[in-house]
Amino acid sequence: MIRLGIIGVGALGQHHARVYASLPSARLAGVYDVDPARAAEIAGRHGGRAFAHLRDMIAEVDAVSVAVPTVDHHRVARAFLEAGKDVLVEKPITTTLDEADDLIRLAAARGALLQVGHIERFNPAVEALRAHSHQPRFIEVHRLGSFSPRSLDIDVVLDLMIHDLDIVLSLDGSEPVQVDAVGVPVLTAKVDIANARLRFASGLIANLTASRVSAEKIRKFRVFFPRTYISVDFAARETQVYRLEDGIAGQPEIAIERTSSPEEEPLKRQLDSFLQAVRDRTRPAVPGEDGRRALALAQTIVGRMREQDSVR
Repeated sequence: MIRLGIIGVGALGQHHARVYASLPSARLAGVYDVDPARAAEIAGRHGGRAFAHLRDMIAEVDAVSVAVPTVDHHRVARAFLEAGKDVLVEKPITTTLDEADDLIRLAAARGALLQVGHIERFNPAVEALRAHSHQPRFIEVHRLGSFSPRSLDIDVVLDLMIHDLDIVLSLDGSEPVQVDAVGVPVLTAKVDIANARLRFASGLIANLTASRVSAEKIRKFRVFFPRTYISVDFAARETQVYRLEDGIAGQPEIAIERTSSPEEEPLKRQLDSFLQAVRDRTRPAVPGEDGRRALALAQTIVGRMREQDSVR
C-alpha cells in the first residue's frame, strides 16, 4: 500500500483525496490545507489524518499530490522531493522555468519521481487521437469555459490553454519557430480570453483559443492530415475519425470511426498511472520535463501578448 498525502484540498485537491481513497493500491495517509477546517472536513469524508503542519506529513507518506495555488507549487513540491518523496504536482508545473528546472534536478538527485498533472493526457479521447495521429498538418483547438473564481492567480493561458499546448507538443516532436498571440482581460486583471497561432519546425500549424468567460463550455480538439480528419470532444470523451479511402471501382469514400468512453474518469486514470510509476519506479507518463516544455511555450505566448499590448 502506497501512503499518499494531499496538499491543498480545494476545488481540485478534494477530488485527488476522493480518488486515492477509492484505489486499492493506495492508502490516504492524510491531507493538509491552509484552512484547517477544510482539511478536517476532507479527512473526515475520505479518511486519513488532517495534518496541522505540512512538515508533519513528510514522514508519514511515500508520495503526495500537490494541488495548491501555482505560486506555491515550487516551495511545496521541493520540500517533499528534498525528502525523497515522489510528487505529482498540478499544472502548470511552477510559475517560472528556473523553478521547474530546480524541481527536475532535485527529483533526479534524490531518486524521486516528479509527475505533472496534465490531466487531458489521460482522457481516453486523447489516447484515441494519439493512436491515429501521424505527422499532423493543422490543429484547431477551442477550450471555452464559464467564469470561476478558481485559479485567478494565473491567466487563461496557464490556467486552460496549457492543457492543449501539452497535447500539441506531445503530438509534434519539433519546436515552435513562430508564435503569434493576443489576449484580453475581461472580468479579471489578468488575460481571460486568448488566441495563439503556432508554427512548428515540422510545418505543423496550430491555432488555439482559450476562454474562461464563455457562456458555454466547449473543449474541442481538431486535427487535420492528408486524407484524414480527427475531431476530439474532451468533455464528452469522444473521438471521431474521418478518412478518405478508395472504394468500389476506385471511387473515393469517407470511412467514419467513432469511439466513446464517457464513463472513464481521466483523474482516476492519471492517479492510477502515478501510483504505478511509484510502485514500479518507472518514468512517469508526464514527467517534469514535459511540464517544463508546456510551461515554456505558455510563457512565450504570454510574452507575445504583452508585446501586442505594448504596440497598442
